[in-house]
Amino acid sequence: MKIALIIENSQAAKSEIVHSALTAVAEPLGHEVFHYGMYTPEDKASLTYVMNGLLTGLLLNSGAADFVVTGCGTGTGSMLAANAMPGVFCGLIIDPTDAFLFGQINDGNAIAMPYAKGFGWAAELNLQDCYRKLFEGERGLGYPKERAEIMRRNRGILKDLKAVTCHDMLTVLKTVDQDLLKAAVAGERFQDLFFANATDEAIKDYIRGVVEG
Repeated sequence: MKIALIIENSQAAKSEIVHSALTAVAEPLGHEVFHYGMYTPEDKASLTYVMNGLLTGLLLNSGAADFVVTGCGTGTGSMLAANAMPGVFCGLIIDPTDAFLFGQINDGNAIAMPYAKGFGWAAELNLQDCYRKLFEGERGLGYPKERAEIMRRNRGILKDLKAVTCHDMLTVLKTVDQDLLKAAVAGERFQDLFFANATDEAIKDYIRGVVEG
């Protein structure tokens, strides 16, 4: 599985802590982690939580990522922005129990975490425990197990509902504020990572025009 990491500007100083915790768990399980920034508070390209959401939609809908890990000070802003995108089902994850239940009940494709609120002593251990609950086993099995089929049906209903209420991602990219989009894809490693991993040619072509235009 391709896991994308996105960090916004207010928490960029913790980028390496988050990245190290994620790779320590995900890579031994056979997953690949791609860090889309921010990397430091001094990065020329600055990401807001709104851009986090836009990038989450872009990466998932283009095939560049199978799962996105993002967040902000409380995690709430990034979660809301991500869930505004088509095909994105993002949970707010604070502790390992949240991570386990989100994976088993909702089986979403993105999480947002708080990297300021409650981020204190041994925070990196909490991160690792959350990622372990998400990625070490099969997701979507249900909890409690006897409600697994009901949960599976509800996930399908929600997916169908979102398909009706959201535009497709290419339409979003074409109609969103283009300055916002350009800023979101201006990261120093974005082009290398995105074009190497994305599989949707129409989205790739449009983004290529944005970064080259």
